[in-house]
Amino acid sequence: MKKIGIIICGRYQTCGGGKCFRALREHEGGFSIYPKDEELVIVGYSHCGGCPGGNIEYVPAEMIKNGAEAIHLATGMIVGYPPCPRIKQFKEFIESYYNVPVVVGTHPVPLKYYDAHNKLSFWDKMKMGEIANHMLDEDKEIMEAYN
Repeated sequence: MKKIGIIICGRYQTCGGGKCFRALREHEGGFSIYPKDEELVIVGYSHCGGCPGGNIEYVPAEMIKNGAEAIHLATGMIVGYPPCPRIKQFKEFIESYYNVPVVVGTHPVPLKYYDAHNKLSFWDKMKMGEIANHMLDEDKEIMEAYN
């Protein structure tokens, strides 16, 4: 069993997490890195605190107290508009300070957002592929199912 915490973008703090929990059950998107037969359990779900991410300093501690073995930064941070400019810093801080792995992504990137972002001049400059390649290489049919 793998215990996971999820941190979403503060812009989406009222999100019910439906796509994230669906992806967790199906081992899709950011959860595809775990073996299909491994049970995945959410032990914490919160938001970053809004820009510039004040909760990033504190929320992981609560998740770890609840047994989190990995923390996922939600897909909305990758393809929300604008994409989170601090996502790489969040990942580095949490991994360094809390010594817990951080996975970028939860549910698969919806194809409509993937297509829209690929047309933006700054998308390549953000180099999301460096931290979320597993999300951007998802099967296009799966991505379309999350539109």
